[in-house]
Amino acid sequence: MRVAERLLSFLSLFGLFLLWGCAPGAVQAERPVFDGKRAFADLEKQVSFGPRVPGTQGHLQCRDWLMTELEKVADRVELQTFTQVVNGKSLRLYNILAVFNESASKRVMLCAHWDTRPTADEEIDPANRKKPIPGANDGASGVAVLLELARQFKLRRPEVGVIIALWDGEDYGPDVDTMLLGSRYFAKNMGKLRPTYGILLDMVGDKDLQIYKETNSVYAAPQLVEKVWRTAGELGYRKYFPDARKYTITDDHVPLIEAGVPCIDLIDFDYPYWHTLQDTVDKCSPQSLQIVGEVVAAVVYSERESKP
Repeated sequence: MRVAERLLSFLSLFGLFLLWGCAPGAVQAERPVFDGKRAFADLEKQVSFGPRVPGTQGHLQCRDWLMTELEKVADRVELQTFTQVVNGKSLRLYNILAVFNESASKRVMLCAHWDTRPTADEEIDPANRKKPIPGANDGASGVAVLLELARQFKLRRPEVGVIIALWDGEDYGPDVDTMLLGSRYFAKNMGKLRPTYGILLDMVGDKDLQIYKETNSVYAAPQLVEKVWRTAGELGYRKYFPDARKYTITDDHVPLIEAGVPCIDLIDFDYPYWHTLQDTVDKCSPQSLQIVGEVVAAVVYSERESKP
């Protein structure tokens, strides 16, 4: 091959390389692969402990398992223990915090609740309303996505700091005043772990996934909402993240917002099995966990540390 031909061949290959590097899929190629099936196995594992209601054996067993899984991958894992009296009953509660790049000046908080509701108050039969829910989607789905993201962060460290927070006592109740216990406690005791912003995952495993923009999120962090929805569109997931606002929800993002931390709620509230005994594994999908996990991962890996 003559020199001119070799040079032309090299330039052509170099051009293709540049095009590949600038293509929408390039950012995705730089990230570890999110394993929706492995996340789904984590969902199943949580449900296998039974209802994770504070004060039960299943609650303690799940706590220990979550700690073990996060300690395998995080730089540091902290158990934030506190006591809350609800309707005359003293509850021992545990927020689980896994930290990556703690010294970074910019910190993203990714959070979900790991407890389950002690009462299936949306059941038609009054006798069933006193039973605890299985919590496959309402609790286990968000935690499952975060566990798999934690493994990604171990494989390839994000440039910014990440705090994975698993809240306890979110669903205790029966009223809103006796819910969101873990996030409220953290909001008052975050100390040096104060995040730059947060993303809450709640009920993200529904087979018929539809995550609309939530009103409190739009008001508190409009730019973050737009970034997440834009990222979903770039990844080909627009149909699962409709570009429309729906519902105003009091969830674990609200205590953080009230404490001055912009936080958004990714939640599929059109879930027909919410707070019922039918919130079981078969209502959830590895594909839904995959979609949400890829979107959140893309957002986190796109963040850059602030320059001095």
